[in-house]
Amino acid sequence: MERRNKGRRIVLRRFAVFLCLLLTACGRRDLDTLRFEGEQVLYGQTPRIKGFDPARAGDVPSSVAIGRIYEGLLEYSYLDRPYRVQPLLAAALPDVSEDGLLYTFRLRSGIYFQDDPCFPGGKGRELTAEDFIYSIKRVADLKNGSSGYWAFNGRIAGLDEFRAASAGSAPTDYAAPVEGLRAPDRYTLQIRLKEPYPQLLWVLAMHYSFAVPREAVEFYGENFVNHPVGTGPYILAKWKSNYRIEFIRNPKWAETGRVELYPSEGPEFARAAGLLEDAGKPLPFIDRIVQYVVDDPATTWMMFLTGQFSYSDISRDNWDAVITPSRDLVGKMKEQRIELLAGPTLDLYYIGFNMDDPVVGKNKKLRQALSCAFNPELLVQYYNGRITPVYGPLPDPLAGFKSAPTAYSYNPEKAKKLLAEAGYPDGINPATGRRLELTLELGGATPDVRQVVELMAGMFDKVGIVLKASYNNWPAFLGKMDRRQAQLFQLGWVADYPDAENFLQLFYSANVSPGPNHSNYVNAEFDQLYRQLRTMLPGPEKDRLCEQMADLIIEDCPWVFMYQPMEFAVLHDWLKNYSLHDFPYTLAKYRRVDNAALNRWKAQQGRRD
Repeated sequence: MERRNKGRRIVLRRFAVFLCLLLTACGRRDLDTLRFEGEQVLYGQTPRIKGFDPARAGDVPSSVAIGRIYEGLLEYSYLDRPYRVQPLLAAALPDVSEDGLLYTFRLRSGIYFQDDPCFPGGKGRELTAEDFIYSIKRVADLKNGSSGYWAFNGRIAGLDEFRAASAGSAPTDYAAPVEGLRAPDRYTLQIRLKEPYPQLLWVLAMHYSFAVPREAVEFYGENFVNHPVGTGPYILAKWKSNYRIEFIRNPKWAETGRVELYPSEGPEFARAAGLLEDAGKPLPFIDRIVQYVVDDPATTWMMFLTGQFSYSDISRDNWDAVITPSRDLVGKMKEQRIELLAGPTLDLYYIGFNMDDPVVGKNKKLRQALSCAFNPELLVQYYNGRITPVYGPLPDPLAGFKSAPTAYSYNPEKAKKLLAEAGYPDGINPATGRRLELTLELGGATPDVRQVVELMAGMFDKVGIVLKASYNNWPAFLGKMDRRQAQLFQLGWVADYPDAENFLQLFYSANVSPGPNHSNYVNAEFDQLYRQLRTMLPGPEKDRLCEQMADLIIEDCPWVFMYQPMEFAVLHDWLKNYSLHDFPYTLAKYRRVDNAALNRWKAQQGRRD
């Protein structure tokens, strides 16, 4: 009898969840038809995304989507360079103890999660300090497989112990106290560190630290990744993972009083930046963001030229038709009132070796040989000079950046010599008598990706190595990385925060997959230096340590260093307040669509909606 009643309760509970999901889906359809008076709509392109769970998203497209819905204690200033953080859900920057170990945040009151069936009566409840404690614990929980635990690993008192206790099949006890995470009252959060961590404020502006309501996680279960419930300026209205994603303005967000543009700098700062029209006006300006999944650069470009997209990158194939030799827009583009934005990015692209692999991972001379076979100048030509070669694991202008070739930069004769020393003379595998074949995993199959792979295959072919491509969609590619199933892989790292430590942590042994150390590189000397580095304040001593760590990586060659890109974007003049930013995750709220300018453009093109 007991077993039968328990079964009935399970069936009824599952039916209740199904019913709520069905009602929610209906609600989403209502959002599709919701319109605002004189609404502003931003149309653009997006790669495929993995989902909307802040604890699990480790890629840029997902992080950008998450940043529209969820929020953290801090965010980046939109206009300031060098970069700095400012309060978001925190009322102010934290009080920090003299020893640098205790951070005390006071939260803003009156911040509410969006309305959702996961809450009683469907009404979003107020955010509290406990939400941040719960959200950080979710990143630590081994069952969630978060790619973001590297940001907290070894940092917060008691959090590693909580993580260890989450192993096994028993449900994780989120009520278990963590010494370094306390909420003395509803609006106060205290974070106690094991040792100084100067990068903490940068980390608290990342999506891994965003506030997630426990009710939503428990209500939606595995479907939570597709059903975000946040405090941010936008709500997910519709998502077809391989086609289209749409966000609409969150009506609850404006009710919280967070309505002034550039609140920490004030209207004067906005005026100085040339944004007089928008200083002090309610945010967000844009009512609806619609993005299409378009993998083909030619299609993206045509949709921009025809006004279907408000902004676009400039593909390699279109470069000469758009940009003059002096890096300006051609006259035809200017006549259409198209604007050009350009600037360096804090990104670095590389080919990674999986150090678990029995062929490349156990043979340093083979990795050094392949590094010497890589010719970055061919990629510079291919990308029309829109990239810069890198010769180490750190991009310009961070400490440890290498501005000139090193011992294992392009040198085909040295590559052949090292191949012979590695046991593969002329690229021949003595075990088979044939040329050594290596497989490179890719996260896409666009024409651009395929052409770059052909270039690299040609580089390796010159020293006798066969490079075979394995093309994946982005989520499948990331899954292989997390499961250590690659031999070689091509990937880029977009800085999480502007500090050399953020790139060097990609080689720290505690961060192996599913963390960001996808090469699964382990070096005890490097680990010791990294543990020293991560507690250091900026200065000459830290810079020297970065140089030393970069030299270790260059010698061990867990990566082939490829390039650092420049960012070039074009936008129609109806898109306002669009500023290039390396950390744009919560900043879409500042952008604006000038409908009058848009309508003038349509009239000039003879278009009608």
